[in-house]
Amino acid sequence: MKRVYCNEKYCVNCHLCEIYCLAAHSPAPDLIKAFSPSDGIRPVARIQVEESRPRSMAVSCRHCLHPLCADSCISGALTKDPNTGIVLSDPEKCVACWSCLSVCSIGAIRKGFVAGRPVSVKCDLCQGREIPACVEACPNQALTYEDRGEN
Repeated sequence: MKRVYCNEKYCVNCHLCEIYCLAAHSPAPDLIKAFSPSDGIRPVARIQVEESRPRSMAVSCRHCLHPLCADSCISGALTKDPNTGIVLSDPEKCVACWSCLSVCSIGAIRKGFVAGRPVSVKCDLCQGREIPACVEACPNQALTYEDRGEN
């Protein structure tokens, strides 16, 4: 399956992946409106740049073959689509217990808000788009969206 991969040699810590991810998951996918939403609750980027000078790299969900996050989810909000392999989050079912955050080995799940209530958020590979927003926005092509034959 296709996943987002980061080549740390090309990542310059610009955080544009985070900015465009946030905008893509905003009710108004306009950069200015995404950062100042009418309800006052800014969406959370599903990708995060980790920095340790001189290197940095963007981290997002790996959509694991056997996702511990989905196994630990007490409400069934996190599930793995058997057809696509994508681990999806249903904010309507999330009870904000944060068990998924504690078991994700790469820290790809974050605390966020949907409709004013706390929920876990994670990369959904920008469902409905051909290329995820983070990959499309990366100026150095540090992010790629490809199938490397991994499970």
